[in-house]
Amino acid sequence: MTVLAVGRLKERYFRDAEAEYAKRLRPYCALAIRELRDDAALAAAVPDRARLVALDERGDAIDSRAFADQFLSGGDVAFAIGGADGHAPELLRRADHRIAFGRMTIAHRLVRIVLLEQIYRGFRIARGEPYHRD
Repeated sequence: MTVLAVGRLKERYFRDAEAEYAKRLRPYCALAIRELRDDAALAAAVPDRARLVALDERGDAIDSRAFADQFLSGGDVAFAIGGADGHAPELLRRADHRIAFGRMTIAHRLVRIVLLEQIYRGFRIARGEPYHRD
């Protein structure tokens, strides 16, 4: 599982939240988080054989169970989080999937935390562990 993000988390509270979810995810997956300078560097950092999932406000809105079923059921997945201006058209064309966390615009730094929470929630759902309420 790879999270590729344009930009750095500067705020301590975001870094702390990211560290907490990274710790919680250790039993479920090998997680790599890479901070990159732009979409070109992000596209180059996608691991071979990984499905590329671009987080994009115009992407498909899916629920947590569908997220778990589609992206946490095996195989390498790389999630791409663009910068303040979103993703370059080239990266969006390359993506295997585009998903949105709703239609609102969410700061890219906060999206990193929401994504990690959904990955954690998804693994808990997939394993039938208590976390998700239907």
